Amino acid sequence: MIQILFEKELPYKLLAFIVLVLFYGVYLGKQFLLRKKEIQCIEMGKRENMVERLMGIGTVGVLVAQLMSIFFGWNHSPADTRFTGFLIGMLGDFIFLASVICMKESWRVGIPEKGDTTLITTGIYSYSRNPAFLGFYLQYFGLLMMFGNFLIAGFTVFAMIMLHLQILQEEAYLKKTFGKEYEMYCQKVPGRYLCLGKGKKI
Repeated sequence: MIQILFEKELPYKLLAFIVLVLFYGVYLGKQFLLRKKEIQCIEMGKRENMVERLMGIGTVGVLVAQLMSIFFGWNHSPADTRFTGFLIGMLGDFIFLASVICMKESWRVGIPEKGDTTLITTGIYSYSRNPAFLGFYLQYFGLLMMFGNFLIAGFTVFAMIMLHLQILQEEAYLKKTFGKEYEMYCQKVPGRYLCLGKGKKI
């Protein structure tokens, strides 16, 4: 009973805003640091690629839906799921941060036109081949649990589908670019999103 009352009284608008500020702070901060080193990290929009365009629409759309849900308080989630959603969102933030740190100067938004990147296989990439996308998923799902409504649910599902299609394209690019090295990495880390141990993958 005390736990339910505690969860009902939490400032969920503020908590959700914190999740978003941390996530996009990492996203924009990494872009800023790479630009200071004169490294072009934004590759989206340079090619005629429908998946990348739809992914861009989806990721911007879900952010707008999240902000509108927070601002207007559009929520149909029970109190006991909202705090869990906050924790999942924060987990997504930290996984995204770890992936960005591990990528160092090879971090890119979109598929590069030239093979000027390095295959990262250490750190968090020892447990997931796509930890940055996993971070996106958890952040999206966490906010959906905090502010359950049809608008945020629709954009979340659409964005997650487009991110998955983007992953498939990036995997094809990595296989073409790094060949046997990437194939060996996939054998070592079989989980596209999460590798929980030998024979356990997600």
